[in-house]
Amino acid sequence: MKERKKKPVWGNVIAMAFFMMIGAVCGVLIMDFIEDVWGEMVSTGGKLFYMAFLLAGVYVALFLQTIFHEAGHLVFGLMTGYQFSSFRIMSFLWMKEGGRLRLRRISIAGTGGQCLMLPPEPVDGKMPVFLYNLGGSFGNLMVSVIALGLSLVWDEHSLLSVWLMMFTLIGIALALMNGIPMRMGAVDNDGYNAFSLRRSKEAQRAFRIQMKVSEQTANGVRLKDMPEEWFVVPSDEAMKNSMVAAMGVFACNRLVDAHRFGEADRLMAHLLALDSGIVGIHRDLMVCDRIYIELICQNRKEVLDGLLTKEQKKFMKSMKSFPSVIRTEYACALLGGQDRAKAGACKALFEKCAKTYPYPGDIQSERELMEIVEDKGQKSHGIQAVDH
Repeated sequence: MKERKKKPVWGNVIAMAFFMMIGAVCGVLIMDFIEDVWGEMVSTGGKLFYMAFLLAGVYVALFLQTIFHEAGHLVFGLMTGYQFSSFRIMSFLWMKEGGRLRLRRISIAGTGGQCLMLPPEPVDGKMPVFLYNLGGSFGNLMVSVIALGLSLVWDEHSLLSVWLMMFTLIGIALALMNGIPMRMGAVDNDGYNAFSLRRSKEAQRAFRIQMKVSEQTANGVRLKDMPEEWFVVPSDEAMKNSMVAAMGVFACNRLVDAHRFGEADRLMAHLLALDSGIVGIHRDLMVCDRIYIELICQNRKEVLDGLLTKEQKKFMKSMKSFPSVIRTEYACALLGGQDRAKAGACKALFEKCAKTYPYPGDIQSERELMEIVEDKGQKSHGIQAVDH
């Protein structure tokens, strides 16, 4: 079955254009401030210093607005009955583990942060989804309004006033880009998720199961050991909803974890060929799994060439510290190219990642999958085991 080609994601184009516009406005603010306030008071070198200082301030503002965005999800989630599960900013993840809050590390391409919470029990088949999902945009807007007010009453000739104005613009940009429903390449934005959930009780059920899976995973439970009824594959029609589509992806992941590779590959091939709501990051990770399965089963060059496209290689490079990607790269090195040096580097990277990765069950699963690669390599090519 032929894999469906990716469609252009207009959300990415709109987001890029929007942030280019915000960047241009920030640039104008910086230049006007330097010329109007200090134009004749400082040397060219001094102007460059202040320009660099304010440009750094743009990144600080973006970082702080990311924190306020995720904090908005947390606050509005707690207000509507959700329970805390994890809170991530960049690669730093605070998660509830065994009743205690622990700091872990994980990087997910295309996301600056994430706040996961367990939804309350449904009432009359419904549960609150709107405020939790849009809480991030509300958080950005609230702090932006405060920053705008401070910038207007502060001395307009001060660095702080200019920075507060840039902080406001970035906050509004993040609120709009996350609040207006759009597909943003690797993931759907908050607005898309909120309206998707409000329209469908099946999507709400899928959302709740996903949060339960996340909670169990944080406690070290593997997918293959979770209740089977959580992983029923949705119908092809239901897969058009992105929240429901994630359950099809989870079903594939569970089959891989249980080493039911033939079933997993057939299901992934089917789902990838559908015109579905599977988000980009899930789609690319599924292709990673298909590459791995092909390598350990039939290892056909023509099939691998079709899976290892330029776009797929680019994705794998962007997610090079993600366990399942490392495992697939390990299989490519050992079974695809008999490159023991690269395989050793992959194994060293895996061990480094394992020390801080937040989900021990996933690490155990990936170790087993890497051991299968080693066993296959030794039997097929007489390759010695790669040292840790």
